[in-house]
Amino acid sequence: MITNNGPKFLLTLKAVDSKNTVNDLVIKEDGATTLISEDKILYYYIGDKKCLNDLGKNLEKIVKSNKYELNIDVDSFVNAFLEPEEAFQKIIESVVFASHKELDYKESSSTPKSINFMFDEEYTPLFEASMIKVEYMNFARDLQDLPPNIGTSVEIANRIVEKAKDVPNVKVTVYDKKQIEDMGMGLLLSVNAGSHVEPRVVTVEYTTDTSKKKTALVGKGITFDTGGYNLKPSNFIENMKFDMSGAAIVSSTVFALAKAKAKVNVISIALLTDNRIGGHATLTESVIKSMNGKTVEITNTDAEGRLVLADGLTFATRVAKADKAITVATLTGAIGVALGSWFTGTFSPSDDFYTEFEEAAKKAQEPVWRLPMIDEHLKAMQCSKVADLANSEPGRSAGSSTAAAFLNSFAEDKEYIHLDIAATADTDKRGRAPMLRTMFELLNK
Repeated sequence: MITNNGPKFLLTLKAVDSKNTVNDLVIKEDGATTLISEDKILYYYIGDKKCLNDLGKNLEKIVKSNKYELNIDVDSFVNAFLEPEEAFQKIIESVVFASHKELDYKESSSTPKSINFMFDEEYTPLFEASMIKVEYMNFARDLQDLPPNIGTSVEIANRIVEKAKDVPNVKVTVYDKKQIEDMGMGLLLSVNAGSHVEPRVVTVEYTTDTSKKKTALVGKGITFDTGGYNLKPSNFIENMKFDMSGAAIVSSTVFALAKAKAKVNVISIALLTDNRIGGHATLTESVIKSMNGKTVEITNTDAEGRLVLADGLTFATRVAKADKAITVATLTGAIGVALGSWFTGTFSPSDDFYTEFEEAAKKAQEPVWRLPMIDEHLKAMQCSKVADLANSEPGRSAGSSTAAAFLNSFAEDKEYIHLDIAATADTDKRGRAPMLRTMFELLNK
């Protein structure tokens, strides 16, 4: 048995099912827990359904409500499933995710109870990989949870730089407003125009195998989104501090790959700014020149995420010389209508790249769903009479697909995937760092 180093704990969490002989007091309902005090065991009953997704959610709830220090008998859970490695990964990652002390600024706050894992030695490599993934998921979550008055573009850039000091062999570069202007990133600057806080572009690069195609992970980093002059109503402005989730996730993914010593060629690009109203803010119907030379009519200042990502994609292809690109963004409300919070919406013109990505998502146990992106979606974005593109199509049809098509027009025929995490980035006012594990699995080969 392998455990982490720690004291002997009061309770052991142990899984049982219909094959086990247990105390008659144990509740035999799927997902039910029963504390048998004389055994010092908290029994978790696994029913016939044996759904890993349900197991993960239940373990999160148990850990978050737990008032005791716990031993977790991981083997008892794993042995109940036909695919033990997948079960092991789900258990470790769900528990460590839930036991992370979430960001708060209260005078007094509780500290999560210690957890001790017990499992067979053969699972050690899986354990180490899962611990790395969740470590950087939790870093991304802490960035997501920052209040917008603290988590500005400058502060988030500084925190990424500081975190990099603990990660070997990564190169972090921070571009300030003057450098962004020199690069001609007009779309990013148009979103930043109303803000008194300068924008930042932060890249994290990790390369150990130059023979592999270079992959750019491009993250939307809108630290707070008012909607600009197309101002959001109050019920839609809530949780807009999470609009920088993509930037936090892509940066953390590269850190995780570096910590795991992956054989990879990867760069993350975080586009950081807020979107405010003010005397200098971009007006609706303005025409802005993008970094790649295309002009964009700003038909809706609240469709700002695709603007910063468009310049980010041009940076990826022309400056970073990437062969592949993945954009990660809380991009459209429409994705929540289409898929709810159960799936991350995915879009790609590259069937082979998407197939590879889908397999990684299955391994990471993160639900994704591919949606269409066709020529007609791009044509809808070419509706402007004065510019090459509009940033928002008229009407409400296929809003997530038309946004993805807009982005794809800046990918310059590279292998490309877009991930719309608008409905999966956060839950109950807390960040969840979705798609980090999937991108980790995709690139850690």
